[in-house]
Amino acid sequence: MNIEAIKPIIEALLLVSQTPLTLERICQVVAEADRSAVRGAIEALQEEYRAPGRGLLIAEVAGGYQLRTRPETAEWIRRLARPKTSRMSRAALETLAIVAYKQPITRPELEELRGVDSGAVLATLLERRLIRIIGKKDAPGRPLVYATSREFLETFGLRDLSGLPSLAEIAALSEGLRPPATDEGAEAGGEGALGGEGAAESEGAIEAGAGPAVADGPPAVDSASVPGPTLGDKGNPSGGVPPDDEAVR
Repeated sequence: MNIEAIKPIIEALLLVSQTPLTLERICQVVAEADRSAVRGAIEALQEEYRAPGRGLLIAEVAGGYQLRTRPETAEWIRRLARPKTSRMSRAALETLAIVAYKQPITRPELEELRGVDSGAVLATLLERRLIRIIGKKDAPGRPLVYATSREFLETFGLRDLSGLPSLAEIAALSEGLRPPATDEGAEAGGEGALGGEGAAESEGAIEAGAGPAVADGPPAVDSASVPGPTLGDKGNPSGGVPPDDEAVR
């Protein structure tokens, strides 16, 4: 089969698949074509979808290819679908960020960094399949070892872990978003500041879902919203998360 004959087949496969399709998986399905022709068809489709006036694109996500809507069409998609957004607490975001940048990491190591018990938050992240257990550490008590999952890459639109923003970039962004101090805020001190007893109460409220939701952010670890699947399996790219069946026992 030539590239022109393969293109509509791949386009249809990407449309109906709920997860990114790896090159290997596409080659298995389109067995009549050789690997180079399949790759050429994918690249040709990507180039076509980059053209102005298209509402979709073919993204490389979590080691595979996925048909996704363009970010600039998000407002109109929200009007149509109005999906129920599942939001994460600040504690969950903080924990997920630590796992992402420090993985593989154990619960004691995580709690030493956070300074609070993280069992409930880890359970939530496991339930959402954003992190996974990859084994046990050879240390007293044999604590479980956590790492991010393939779903983490898919959720935040990352090809692999090398796509994570650097800590310096995050620090610069946080500094830019920090509101200027005011006299009124300084006088409010005890009640409004996130310190001491007030901080503990605030964190507890957020984890319980009673606090304010965190605003949507860019598709990186500090995003506060976990979107559902978009339109559209890949091996482990360099720097990516190892497949579940390769977990350390």
